[in-house]
Amino acid sequence: MNEICDQVKALCQHAKSAAPALASAAGEIRNNVLASFAALLRQNQQRILLANEADMTAARESGLSDAMMDRLLLTPARLEDIAAAMEALVMQEDPIGLGTVRTRPNGMEIKRIRVPLGVVGVIFESRPNVSADIAGLCIKSGNAAVLRGGKEAIRSNTAIVEIVREALSAHGLPADCVSLIPFTDRAGAQALMEMRGLVDVLIPRGGKGLIQNVVENAKVPVIETGAGNCHLYIHRDADADMAVSIAINAKTSRPSVCNAIETILVHQDMADLILPRLQEALESRGVELRCCPRTLAVIGGKAAKEADWATEYDDLIAAVKIVDSLEEAVAHINRYSTGHSETIVTKNTAAASYFTGAVDSACVYVNVSTRFTDGGCFGLGAEVGIATQKLHARGPLGLAALTTEKYIITGDGQIRI
Repeated sequence: MNEICDQVKALCQHAKSAAPALASAAGEIRNNVLASFAALLRQNQQRILLANEADMTAARESGLSDAMMDRLLLTPARLEDIAAAMEALVMQEDPIGLGTVRTRPNGMEIKRIRVPLGVVGVIFESRPNVSADIAGLCIKSGNAAVLRGGKEAIRSNTAIVEIVREALSAHGLPADCVSLIPFTDRAGAQALMEMRGLVDVLIPRGGKGLIQNVVENAKVPVIETGAGNCHLYIHRDADADMAVSIAINAKTSRPSVCNAIETILVHQDMADLILPRLQEALESRGVELRCCPRTLAVIGGKAAKEADWATEYDDLIAAVKIVDSLEEAVAHINRYSTGHSETIVTKNTAAASYFTGAVDSACVYVNVSTRFTDGGCFGLGAEVGIATQKLHARGPLGLAALTTEKYIITGDGQIRI
């Protein structure tokens, strides 16, 4: 443990030393690094895919679920999406230096500007695209990054981080602006959580257990991202075709991601009409339904337990409950949700307004799939994660969330009397 802690500390020290060079680099240089990173990802496609294939083989042998295997998988198309995301970041407005200027009555000028956070540590699990997204966002926002990924993706993450380090070096910036901790056991994560003074902020991205562990044990300030126990509510005035379409997309397009729905709430007036259609549509796509007693009376199936309402399955499983009112639906969501993403399907504007106002989550949708909770879909280029906390930043964490404020005050000899 001491040896691991010492090595993690050394990585963080190197990142701390490298951070000023990146923070002070012109926006054009940071953009050039991102463009080179995108080009190198394409040029090294085979290298990355071979590393990912080795990760996939090891994960398969360890019994990783199909849904989690999908999170781990890289394909030429997914690699192209990662490269395109880096190019999209180039086109984003540079957040560094943005701000306001005020002149006080005594002639003192006060500038309030955006500056990098410094060294950003991120602990994440099996999705290797996360290493590229975080590296890109940190470079664009002038932050050094220390990454600790999960064991499932260690070979893929290593290949991607080696490539981004090549891009940094090619433009005269320290490679240590982006580092990967090679230790994937708990000791590596614990060591990063203790790097107060070297790491300025720590962001956990993964399942509920990982996030709670970081929030409860880190000595470094934490931006809490949330597990995704997301909900779809089918209101009494819903369009049935739209409701079924959104349910299919939000549950089955990628069930392992945090913006997939886990619970479907159905107004009692829609139950007889919509539940048989939902059952046919979802079960034909392999979804197991766990139902409340009233739902069981309509379509049968497996009985839901209390724990099902609070579970992020990350799999082809959905809990289904009939509710008597919009207010009951909102109360259920606010009780069991992780504060991530919720959606209502309704043609009633008053109901939509109540839902968006009363549901206490980072992203609240009307007649839209929750699968859009994503930095790319929101026009942010990429994201570090989806924050479910309420301080500093909430929702998809893009460039602005990776900056803080600095006041610069200039004058000509003013003193306070």
